[in-house]
Amino acid sequence: MHEDVAVVIEDGEDIRELLAQVLTQGGFTVHTAPDGPSGVDLVREHDPIVVTIDVNMPGMDGFETARQVRSITTAYMVMITARGDEIDTLVGLQTGADDYVVKPFRPRELRARIEAMMRRPRALASTHPSPPPGLDETGPVPTLTAQTPPSAPHPSSAPWVEDDVEVMSLEHRGLRLEPGARVVVLDGSEVELTRSEFDILRMLLGSGRRVVSKLQLAGMLRGERGEPDHFLSEHDARAIEVHVANLRRKLGESPSEPRWIETVRGVGYRRTA
Repeated sequence: MHEDVAVVIEDGEDIRELLAQVLTQGGFTVHTAPDGPSGVDLVREHDPIVVTIDVNMPGMDGFETARQVRSITTAYMVMITARGDEIDTLVGLQTGADDYVVKPFRPRELRARIEAMMRRPRALASTHPSPPPGLDETGPVPTLTAQTPPSAPHPSSAPWVEDDVEVMSLEHRGLRLEPGARVVVLDGSEVELTRSEFDILRMLLGSGRRVVSKLQLAGMLRGERGEPDHFLSEHDARAIEVHVANLRRKLGESPSEPRWIETVRGVGYRRTA
């Protein structure tokens, strides 16, 4: 029977033990490391499904640790920062992190964030199976091309599209997104996106010309279904902006002359006509 594994990379002994306790109570087998290099080794050895990384570590800091971790795994990655500075959040997301938590944090908040992340499917290149659950258009629609659905169903992470779109690819202006394989191809070449970037792009392409608000995008990344009812914090809004900026950069798109993603000032984003 497969066991979900988590790796905690944290130089503070008290916080390290707290993180391990929270994850153990959540059903994970937890391995801990006091620094970046040994943490990367644990990730390589145990192939975890969740990794938490402290930003402010001596020697190899959390950002470099996150870059190395992301280069070898598709695990859900949470940055833990004591500073609470916006720049920490932005750099952490740019290194491929899925979420961030600011110290001091409540154990319940951390568990809720991890459970929300695990409602979203991991890249199929991973050796892990999908985690169990518990944790009006004004323009043309994208071209839909049927493809073979995944062999094992997973909890839907895209409540904004119809079920049949989940097993079809979305095509728009030379860009093709295949939800089942979690692959994005641009003009014949595959584009490597983080999980959050992929899910944002899928939500925008799957919504046609409807405007998708930053609140909806933030709710989707948290695994919420339907219309989110939480308040959009400044940190969450900025995180969405960073994800979209990274997505545009990887697609080679200019915000002033968008090919795929239009900014609707003060609201959110939508697919180009």
